[in-house]
Amino acid sequence: MTVTNSFTRQPTKIDYASPTQFKFGIIKLPKVEFFVTSVNLPGISMDAINQSTPLKDIPKPGTKLNYEDLTMTFIVDEDLQNYQEIHGWLVGLGFPKDHSQFKNLMDASADRFPTSSGSVSNEIGKVKYGAQGDGGSYSDATLTLLTNKNNAVTEVRFSDVFPVSLSGLVYDQQATDVNYLTAQVSFKYSLYEFAAKGASTTSVTTT
Repeated sequence: MTVTNSFTRQPTKIDYASPTQFKFGIIKLPKVEFFVTSVNLPGISMDAINQSTPLKDIPKPGTKLNYEDLTMTFIVDEDLQNYQEIHGWLVGLGFPKDHSQFKNLMDASADRFPTSSGSVSNEIGKVKYGAQGDGGSYSDATLTLLTNKNNAVTEVRFSDVFPVSLSGLVYDQQATDVNYLTAQVSFKYSLYEFAAKGASTTSVTTT
């Protein structure tokens, strides 16, 4: 029989997490960062696999994680500059008019995104050493969690973020009060990890 000392299993911090104590930054959207009003910490899930037996099948852990979308809400500035930042990113990824729109996205990312390869030729066969990277299509994002005294304590780091949807804006002359326009954007990403504020490596905590 295993005896566990309950006194050694007590939490060292008993402060509750506040939904208002956070900062969110994304490298490719400097004009959006100041206006962010809400952002979610996405959930994760894993599909179980069943091991067949002559009796009841035995569930076993799967091998792949599924991440929910990263969703952010922000107040739109009156010149729509922050809205246009995300709109332009989506247009560059989807290039609805011509391929130069994607090239422009890559060029604009060259000075702001460390792994961007810069300009991409729109002529087939012009790349000297194989296909160029698409790093300019993505960005990194960080959700910084704050204590109740507004001290940064934990970072949630998202890798290879890119937008997949941007909500529309509704202008209404019949509005009875001024409710400033907000927009919501959903992102896909590779994964996210936890790290202490300023740490160079991420951490995994288990009991």
